[in-house]
Amino acid sequence: MSPTITTMTPPPLNTTTVLRRTTLNRTFAVIYSTAILTLIHHHLTTLLHSTTLTTTITTTTFLISDLVLSFMWVTTTSFRLRPTSRNVHVNNLARVLGSKKDYPKVDIFICTADPYKEPPMNVVNTALSLLAYDYPSEKVSVYVSDDGGSNLTLFAFFEAAKFAKTWVPFCRENEVGDRCPEAFFKLNGVSSFNDGAKIKAMYEKMKIRVESVVDRGSISSEFIENEVQQKAFDKWDSEFTRHDHPAVIQVLLESGQEKDIKGHPMPNLIYVSREKSKAYTHNNKAGALNTLLRVSAVLTNAPIVLTQDCDMYSNDPKTLQQMLCFYADPSISHDLGYIQFPQRFHGINKADIYASEYKRLYVINPGGMDGLSGPCYVGSGCFFVRRVFFGSPSLPELPDARELWPDHVVKKPIRNQEVLDLAHEVASASYENKSTWGSTMGFRYGSLSEDFFTGLHQHCRGWKSLFFHPKRPAFLGDLPISLFDALNQNRRWCIGLLEVVFSKYNPLTFGSRFMGPLMGLAYSHNAFWPIWSIPIFTYSFVPQLALINGVSVFPEVTNTRFLLYIFLFFVAYIQDCLDFMLADGTFQQWWNDQRMWLIRGLSSYLFGSIEFSIKRLGIASKGFHVTSKVVDTDLSKRYDNGVFEFGVPSPMFVPLATVAIVNFVAFAFGILKYLNGENMNGLYGQMGLACFGVANSWPIYEAMVWRNDKGRMPRVIIVISTLLTLAFCVLGLIASSV
Repeated sequence: MSPTITTMTPPPLNTTTVLRRTTLNRTFAVIYSTAILTLIHHHLTTLLHSTTLTTTITTTTFLISDLVLSFMWVTTTSFRLRPTSRNVHVNNLARVLGSKKDYPKVDIFICTADPYKEPPMNVVNTALSLLAYDYPSEKVSVYVSDDGGSNLTLFAFFEAAKFAKTWVPFCRENEVGDRCPEAFFKLNGVSSFNDGAKIKAMYEKMKIRVESVVDRGSISSEFIENEVQQKAFDKWDSEFTRHDHPAVIQVLLESGQEKDIKGHPMPNLIYVSREKSKAYTHNNKAGALNTLLRVSAVLTNAPIVLTQDCDMYSNDPKTLQQMLCFYADPSISHDLGYIQFPQRFHGINKADIYASEYKRLYVINPGGMDGLSGPCYVGSGCFFVRRVFFGSPSLPELPDARELWPDHVVKKPIRNQEVLDLAHEVASASYENKSTWGSTMGFRYGSLSEDFFTGLHQHCRGWKSLFFHPKRPAFLGDLPISLFDALNQNRRWCIGLLEVVFSKYNPLTFGSRFMGPLMGLAYSHNAFWPIWSIPIFTYSFVPQLALINGVSVFPEVTNTRFLLYIFLFFVAYIQDCLDFMLADGTFQQWWNDQRMWLIRGLSSYLFGSIEFSIKRLGIASKGFHVTSKVVDTDLSKRYDNGVFEFGVPSPMFVPLATVAIVNFVAFAFGILKYLNGENMNGLYGQMGLACFGVANSWPIYEAMVWRNDKGRMPRVIIVISTLLTLAFCVLGLIASSV
């Protein structure tokens, strides 16, 4: 008899679970869609039998608004049909991959663009947290893209490279969890760690030097320590400007050469500022990322690439091992293009008044897409297979230079002059001229939301992605703490999303064709964000103005159709609240989240649409704007206390203040009508909406009436909004009399 051969099944590296609420979600979708169709049928019937111009206009307005709400509800439902969650088994890595020497290399991209809006010390903290990963140092390379071309940022990283030689071994020997120095010293007492006080003193000295140079705006000779630094800073001559300068590539740490204070090799750390020229340069983040993609291919060419915002530091030193639990799994790795970790933030006030967590965008919806073909790429905390940037899983498109191929093995040291010369060449402004970079290779051009656009293309090419949401956040970042910054960031996203919608790559048509209808709808949910402003404006103004003039636009309370409106409104809100709270949110945070949804609809969605339209007409064009990460002390105190920050006389605040006044006046009129004994049977629905508007506008009333701090609503906004309210009331009176 021949001996029996037993095959050992490798231990699992990850497990996937379909959430139990899936069946309930699908059942509810059928019920709710029936109610929506009933409402649309009612609108069409009313429109067909309309006898007055006012009724026709009002019904048409509500029909359009409800069609938009219905479409967006359908896109939201696509996330609820197969939501999943994933777990990893890091302890099994050793049995599957063997020694850590067999771990793949990882190239980490950090992007920054302005040393005054994105302070270099913040970028340094992000880089130090990534350099200190629990991963073989010789397999980690950190690339810092400075699209602002600032010698201040380079100086900060010369300082960071020196400090890293002490910081990295300190973290590993003490098994530090918080490897961002600023977070570590804020959250931990240094006395409980060996040499903790000494490390903190070194950090504070570095911080003082960097911030001193940034405050001065120049680097004096007293801060330059050697010829290497002097030669590097000499490149910033009189002809060097932010928008016109040669490529600067500075190797700050080389794994084969530099060692830490314990004698262990350091990771690679490379500063890159691509060549800028008005004739060729793509002045957006995608252009900077494509330059990093090429420069890193020449220097290290790791098969895995992590893209990271400059203010998103590593919060878990085991993140790379968690990532490997998916990439090392042969059952999913053949067409796995990227792994998206959620963006999480520190410093959020308890109530999250600006809904800065974007819990739907970063947590709930990606979990729903994970049960389909995978989540969108959201710009940071994403691990890519390098091959994903060069075609489909089965049909790669290779660049002309052999050194840029994803399978090319780099054999020369990164400081080798021949290697550096080639790196400067691929970082030149003209390198992409008449090439397919940005169209079929690399990160995609054509949208301010380059992350969304890039992920859409990759999914359409046949790649899949997955979402992993660990209990301990893998990354933590800064967030806007003023309403203007929060809305301005959202406005920029909306412009980028509309650029995708009005291209041939519309996710509803192009996306559904190549990804399937559910993925097309899921991508469309984000892409069509700006159209939320249509129903939000309609239901914020029309019923309230009609109430002021005593005109009913909803069925009477005794009419069964009134129950249809109640069902559609409350059940949608209840489901949204349950989704939010099941994602570890609180009721108060959900209330602020839905309030910010209304605020965005009245401001950033509207203004993003207007700016996009103007841009399409060729009247004006605005590029990438960096959101400020600088924190004002008084502003920070108000944010921590849950106080809305207006302060800036932004046009985006005019609709907010106008809606607040209109809803208050409408609710007051309704109360007076009720107290005077007038028939309110046909107006209760409008009273409810006005009351809801008043409740959501409470922070605006505070900023307009009671507050005296610098964050109050500017008087010019109050005056303009009051005049607009009077104008709307007059127009409503005229319309009701027609």
